[in-house]
Amino acid sequence: MELKRTAFKAYDIRGKFPEEVNEELAYRIGRSYVDLFNAKKVAVGHDIRLSGKDIRNALVLGLTEAGCDVVDIGMCGTEMIYFATAHLKLDGGIMITASHNPKDYNGMKLVREEARPISADTGLKDIENMAIAGSFKSTEGVAFGKIAYVDIMDDYIEHLLTYVDLKSLKPLKVVVNAGNGAAGPVLDRLEKVLPFEFIKIYNEPDGNFPNGVPNPILFENREATAKVVRKHHADVGIAWDGDFDRCFLFDEKGGFIEGYYMVGFLAQAFLSKNPGAKIIYDPRMIWNTIELVEGAGGEAVMCKSGHAFIKEKMRNVGAVYGGEMSAHHYFKDFSYCDSGMITWLLVVELMCKANKSLSSLMAERMERYPISGEINNTVKDGKAVLAALEEKYGKEGKVVKVDGLSVDFPEWRFNVRISNTEPVLRLNVEVRQDKALLKEKTEELLEIIKA
Repeated sequence: MELKRTAFKAYDIRGKFPEEVNEELAYRIGRSYVDLFNAKKVAVGHDIRLSGKDIRNALVLGLTEAGCDVVDIGMCGTEMIYFATAHLKLDGGIMITASHNPKDYNGMKLVREEARPISADTGLKDIENMAIAGSFKSTEGVAFGKIAYVDIMDDYIEHLLTYVDLKSLKPLKVVVNAGNGAAGPVLDRLEKVLPFEFIKIYNEPDGNFPNGVPNPILFENREATAKVVRKHHADVGIAWDGDFDRCFLFDEKGGFIEGYYMVGFLAQAFLSKNPGAKIIYDPRMIWNTIELVEGAGGEAVMCKSGHAFIKEKMRNVGAVYGGEMSAHHYFKDFSYCDSGMITWLLVVELMCKANKSLSSLMAERMERYPISGEINNTVKDGKAVLAALEEKYGKEGKVVKVDGLSVDFPEWRFNVRISNTEPVLRLNVEVRQDKALLKEKTEELLEIIKA
């Protein structure tokens, strides 16, 4: 079988099964991983996708044939692989997932020791080249690795609960939408130890995705959660993607809370416990985060978006928390990794401590810094569009190129960046209070982009 390189992305492996991602590729990735990192013991897990077990079997064969022991934690979320790798002090971890992609996709996220990410420039390109070439070290005289089946759930749940003060939690009514992804079993366990009344939607893991792809960031997927929040007069709604590394929040009216506003909100919580700490944020939307972090006595540090960049920057500067507007939230005490479970627990704890609704906690910030939300545009030549935008706005505005092109003016700003994975430009616009200006500038920018 001829293997394709198309599944190898900047931060992970993702493609259609079996055309791009298949058992042969998985086997070779296992062999390459051991050869490249000299790994002796590695965690392996998979999400709910129907092809997950076949890929797991081939991957494990590649790892064990090369002499590496495997700790198989079974069906799980991506963050459980991060946790297992760090908690069990393993040489690495491989999660079989395509997160929020359609059901005929699969892929892998790879980490080294301490759950440090493996991306294109830290080994993934080498794994790609080695796997495609199929040239591996000889296994002559190498003993087969052993496979241990380990249930990490108890330790993982115990760790999650260290982030909140259980005594401060109140008996809230909480709508939880696992999207038929991997979050369901974790929610079932948390339900037993938290004082909340859980109203569950699509809780059963099902790789057929009978209720659509678990990707709550899509506008058409939000109403399923919002509707149940309104029907049951719940205090909050939470929805996860397939491997639950991201969670999305809805207030008591069913209103969707953009991930951007959560960054500043969570930053304040960490700064109350860690005065003067550093907080990492991405360049797409910034004003709300900077104002809240500096107001709470912290130091806001900008970093290019993308989990590998954020995690590295957090380690380098010793940040306690990092957040991206895409609903990825990173925690120092979680091996600098992102978690879709820690995030919602912290938000609900903050609601209980403030004794306020989520809408009232968010309203002032959303009024103060209205945003466009991320707008995707298919373009033929992204670089030419960026050059045209810089030519028009760069002379009078402050230009920043940490990630794509950002241009700041006193009352409004925008960021536009080229997607790593598709011919798409992603636009974000932010203003100070003036919603009419937001509409005007967003339309003005889109006209240039679409031209």
